[in-house]
Amino acid sequence: MTPTRWPGRWPDCWTAPSCAPASGPPGARGCWPTSPGPARPPGRPSCTAGRSPPAESAGDRAPPGRPPPAHRHPYLRHRRQAPVLTVDFTRFPLAAGDRVLDLGCGAGRHAFECYRRGAQVVALDQNGEEIREVAKWFAAMEEAGEAPEGATATAMEGDALNLPFPDDSFDVVIISEVMEHIPDDKGVLAEMVRVLKPGGRIAVTVPRYGPEKICWTLSDAYHEVEGGHIRIYKADQLLARMREAGLKPYGTHHAHALHSPYWWLKCAFGVDNDKALPVRAYHKLLVWDIMKKPLATRVAEQLLNPVVGKSFVAYATKPHLPKAEA
Repeated sequence: MTPTRWPGRWPDCWTAPSCAPASGPPGARGCWPTSPGPARPPGRPSCTAGRSPPAESAGDRAPPGRPPPAHRHPYLRHRRQAPVLTVDFTRFPLAAGDRVLDLGCGAGRHAFECYRRGAQVVALDQNGEEIREVAKWFAAMEEAGEAPEGATATAMEGDALNLPFPDDSFDVVIISEVMEHIPDDKGVLAEMVRVLKPGGRIAVTVPRYGPEKICWTLSDAYHEVEGGHIRIYKADQLLARMREAGLKPYGTHHAHALHSPYWWLKCAFGVDNDKALPVRAYHKLLVWDIMKKPLATRVAEQLLNPVVGKSFVAYATKPHLPKAEA
């Protein structure tokens, strides 16, 4: 069976707080940028594997019966910036109580955001290590009071081609930077449509054709590894697949323009070469941008997203079935 996310895929370290060193942001040491990258080469350890919560000091403890503030929670206190999200929730709104499936959740960045927005979240992935880490973070968020009343979160292992849910189970399905890894992408779309309620919404994100093609041209190692990208989608191709599956697309956009040059540098100097000066310099720029969110880079990315955005994002609904004639 085809897995939801291939073993060995590089983790979403920009958004996985467990990648953070003892004092510093995620990505500041030994981590890779956002999920539109390829599979992790064999032998590269996962940032999230075996990570346990930081030890709690006396100053971090909350009074008995009260959860600690989120910024002082032993598992959350190092997160100092908003997660890097590919799905734009201003275009893909969630209502409190929506039942959400984050399919191929990876490190859980979109699942965490949905949980914070009051959804009933199921984060599913084939990678057991990542799922165990996501479950720890769900528990930490609940303990820290980050989730609204009524929100729920479950992390579970599963197969994208054989989802363990009945028909019409979810109001929302998100699949971010996963379909380019799976040979039977039509089968995955069919399963997502099956578990999505009529009138429900789906968000699909994949690497964009142009920036991805440059990466493939610069480096075979970028994609010719176990669990790597096996196809590059053109926008019209992905939208056609979604329509064939019975979905009705209603909007698209591009994201992460500032990350495209990073991957081009990685491919040019070697996807395993972290020491090349241009790669290290641009990595520092990205960390600074994520931490500080200066206006200049925010505006620059908005202007550049339509041109070199690393990800293509498509939103669609599952139409209601016509009522049977009496």
